[in-house]
Amino acid sequence: MLKRLLVAGWLALAGMTVVADEAAKPLVEIYMPSPCLACIDWGAYLADNGFKVSYKETADMAAVKKRLKVPKEVESVHTAVVGRYFVEGHVYAEDIHELLRDKPKARGIAAPGLPRGAPGREYSNPTCETACTTLDLTSGEREVQRDLFNTLLVKPDGSTSIWARH
Repeated sequence: MLKRLLVAGWLALAGMTVVADEAAKPLVEIYMPSPCLACIDWGAYLADNGFKVSYKETADMAAVKKRLKVPKEVESVHTAVVGRYFVEGHVYAEDIHELLRDKPKARGIAAPGLPRGAPGREYSNPTCETACTTLDLTSGEREVQRDLFNTLLVKPDGSTSIWARH
């Protein structure tokens, strides 16, 4: 009987720890056009790297970007919000964690365009108009194609500086 109580107590404690860990994860709200498989892949990557993720499909991405004051020069397909910042494009999780930790005076961070090899863009399909990831290739093999790119910090005045290099 004592053994069962100890096991039950341990499981309850473990369950409480998991709930506490989940509650501590920062929420990333991803605004995206429909369908956007690469946007969904990026969200799954963030969920695997310590974030809680919600998806918000919208037909008017321009209105979202305007509301969040995302400069045209740094735009990508999707726009996310985490804390008081926007995250534009396929930004690495560690860049977002650093942003939340350091809390710079900024509007947000951005990986402009659609860099190949960025999270959610590891398997690029050049024929997909919305930058979808490839589900299957005719050769039967999936090859990572990679571009070098910078994550930019967007300052309050809209100017940018390099936040991280990838």
